[in-house]
Amino acid sequence: MSNPKTVIIASNNAHKAEEIAHALDFPGWEFRTLKEAHIDSDPAEDADSFLGNARIKAKAAWEAAKEALGHPVAVLADDSGLEVDALDGAPGVFSSRYAGEHGDDAANNAKLLRELGETPDEERTARFVCTLVFLDENGDETDAHGTVEGRIGHEERGEHGFGYDPLFLAEVFDFKRTLAEALPEEKNAISHRGNALVELREKLSR
Repeated sequence: MSNPKTVIIASNNAHKAEEIAHALDFPGWEFRTLKEAHIDSDPAEDADSFLGNARIKAKAAWEAAKEALGHPVAVLADDSGLEVDALDGAPGVFSSRYAGEHGDDAANNAKLLRELGETPDEERTARFVCTLVFLDENGDETDAHGTVEGRIGHEERGEHGFGYDPLFLAEVFDFKRTLAEALPEEKNAISHRGNALVELREKLSR
């Protein structure tokens, strides 16, 4: 684990990259987003599971990085979303495009509230899920999984976060605060991606 290592993050989200670098702070490791590494990779995420989509992104980025850099490097990809029990796990892998257009948070949240309607609080249980796929220089895979439990509120609350955060009342906050009402450092400490990164770090340290 002491050898210098470049890890390409299969994303251009700077905040995500910062969180990953902080969690996987192995000596000599350097993290770069696709943009920072001048790598173009945007595969179709058409799997029916978070693991499947994360694996698609990881493999595509690994191949693209090898071609762009002239040698293989390690790659880390993730896929995440929201599972609502009363909706049989929806929106699931379609979380970012639940209302039809990718990344339209307002429309996605509005649809989620419509679908749940007057469902009582105790039946609005849900969880954020994150799956990580790490491919080392040889293409060997290590997976990790993280969740955070909660329930869906009846209205959006909070100014922080993004996506479904304003509707997600976290169990760790006794269902009294949404993730969007938590400060970024509070959210990172209990988030699904944070939990997945803890598991991945443990596996990579073995």
